[in-house]
Amino acid sequence: MPPTLLVLAAVASVQFGAALAKTLFDELGAGGTVFVRVAFAAAVVALIWRPRLAGHDRREIALAVVFGLVLAAMNLCFYAALDRIPLGIATTLEFVGPLGVAVFGSRRPLDLLWVGLAAAGILLLSDPGGGGGLDRLGVALALTAGALWAAYILLSARVGRAFPGGAGLALALLVATVPLAPVGIAAAGADLLVPWILLVGAAVGVLSSAIPYTLELEALRRLPVGVFGVLMSLEPAVAALAGFVVLGEELAAREVAAILLVVAASAGAAHRATVAPRDA
Repeated sequence: MPPTLLVLAAVASVQFGAALAKTLFDELGAGGTVFVRVAFAAAVVALIWRPRLAGHDRREIALAVVFGLVLAAMNLCFYAALDRIPLGIATTLEFVGPLGVAVFGSRRPLDLLWVGLAAAGILLLSDPGGGGGLDRLGVALALTAGALWAAYILLSARVGRAFPGGAGLALALLVATVPLAPVGIAAAGADLLVPWILLVGAAVGVLSSAIPYTLELEALRRLPVGVFGVLMSLEPAVAALAGFVVLGEELAAREVAAILLVVAASAGAAHRATVAPRDA
């Protein structure tokens, strides 16, 4: 497959996986769903990379643990946001994280334009004083997930240097399941043992982590980083599409315009920036 199609397939896999995950909220709640998703993703990625602690010092292991805790908090905040606001809006708000990393420390005047476009999009989504009806806690949770995504990106570069291949991510996912387990068990209880729920949870884990991570790694071998970043910036738009197709979430014209502003800002900022793989 051409590398551009690999990235687009990865983007679609993540967002339709998130939409599928939201269908489990009635049975598992946001906490139970994120636990099932991360647990299955951890199992798949660990089987692929087989991470080992041997050969790594305490500093590197501590780095992987912190990486895992950030990953757990990021996913929990995002899924809690999904429980309150539409998928397309949650993904758009979360995108402030990678956008901030892309423009942080930049000396290009043009980046001020991308910041302005993103700010305009977020203001349109939050609709201050407009009575648009978006859940404020959901917005806050999505923005918090974005801040944690920024931390994830910065940590991923350091973990990538400390561990070969995807071993660092595999170890972090295993760590992330530990704090998520009590949250998930408390939220879902015995429903975590229902076979069809486990099957859907496994599909979510594969769609949201194993497939896109593999496709992105392959695409980055053959695609300039700037082009990769621009293609990844389509995520909010694809998330809105997935929310409409899978969940029947319709967006107002104002919300669609806001998403397009953030997509344009992200694409512009990512064109000349180094972009890390998505959240796991």
